[in-house]
Amino acid sequence: MLSLFLPLFMVLLLLGFPIVFGLIAAPAILLWLNGQERDIVLLYRNVYNGMDSFPLMAIPFFMLAGELMNRAGITMRLVEFAQAVIGHLRGGLAHVNILSSMLFAGLSGSAVADVSALGSMLIPAMEKQGYSRKFATAVTAASSIIGPIIPPSGIMIIYAYVMGESVAALFLAGIVPGVLIGVSLMVIVYLLADRENLPAATKRASWSERGRASLNAFWPLMTPVIIMGGILGGIFTPTEASAVAVGYAIFIGLFVLRTLNVADMPRILMRAAMTSAVVLLLVGAAMAFKTVASLSHTPELLASIILSLSDNPLVLLLLINLLLFAVGMFLDAGPAIIILGPILGPIFTQMGVDSVHFAIIMAVNLTVGLLTPPMGLVLFVSSSVSGLRVETIAKATLPFLAAEIVVIFLITYFPALTLTVPRLAGFVD
Repeated sequence: MLSLFLPLFMVLLLLGFPIVFGLIAAPAILLWLNGQERDIVLLYRNVYNGMDSFPLMAIPFFMLAGELMNRAGITMRLVEFAQAVIGHLRGGLAHVNILSSMLFAGLSGSAVADVSALGSMLIPAMEKQGYSRKFATAVTAASSIIGPIIPPSGIMIIYAYVMGESVAALFLAGIVPGVLIGVSLMVIVYLLADRENLPAATKRASWSERGRASLNAFWPLMTPVIIMGGILGGIFTPTEASAVAVGYAIFIGLFVLRTLNVADMPRILMRAAMTSAVVLLLVGAAMAFKTVASLSHTPELLASIILSLSDNPLVLLLLINLLLFAVGMFLDAGPAIIILGPILGPIFTQMGVDSVHFAIIMAVNLTVGLLTPPMGLVLFVSSSVSGLRVETIAKATLPFLAAEIVVIFLITYFPALTLTVPRLAGFVD
């Protein structure tokens, strides 16, 4: 069924079907052709069942928190803080863009929110300082994929929901890979300084300016501290933490910074609801497909094929990285995790690969896929923000994409990079 599903799914996408309808229609057509009409009812019933989950409530809450933070002007405070810390380097605004993405990741957990919020602000600012629009957009797009890796992370919540993993363990395991990606992108900016004729280094911010920027960014930067501190301290669950994040965002927006108005709330709620609906529909459709695929014994068949290729976990990890990278070109990270996680995860845990380690390999791979054509969502969003063609942005991101691929292989073959932090916190043996 999987061999027929993928071509049919791609045909539907080429015909203009949204991904969610393709995920539902393709297996339904195959079931009908196979004379399994009764299972079609199960397919559509599981669309709702796939969304009806308490852990998944964290996704709309975190998205709402990100919208509140952005509307309250908190994004600007993070950018000013990053500018004060590293803005004096050559290509300073490019470095600021990357560091801002790392900081913003601790608020939203979304690549799309990152590229929308920071791109609309930093791409014009970088152009004014002498950067080409192509380079500024490439930096913004490449750094935005840090959003779903540094906690909180929507795709890690989805993975934990599907695979029964600890959300806290996955959140902690994503910290080092996210930082590594950010550092690797800064290295690429440094190496490209001459070729791209990046602006020369500017005057270093004084300690008083850094102190002022740090004070302005204090309340926003406390968000990930409250979220992770509450989860690790056992004060609240990840789902409850997402609601706390919303309450905290409203509090600092209305009463501390006073940059948020009650009149803004309907529009903020509408934007968060629309974004959440898209994600949850994808989750529901992917969960429905997962149910049908299990009835067809597809996971067992694919597992036997994979294990027949090699019995060496290192070789199989290389092959799986290539597979996940290819899948990420065509499928969004959430649905891909729901479809492939239950198939691939057990195979590698049986071979001795830690389940949290494999989760991060999969999550980072598929997140980087947001930056790859033909279906890379980040490319399309950055295109709408900058006005450049998707092909132009994709070509400009190639050096940054290469750095991110290097990080994928580092975290694949050096498990300590992923597991040390959750192990020190007692979430991994």
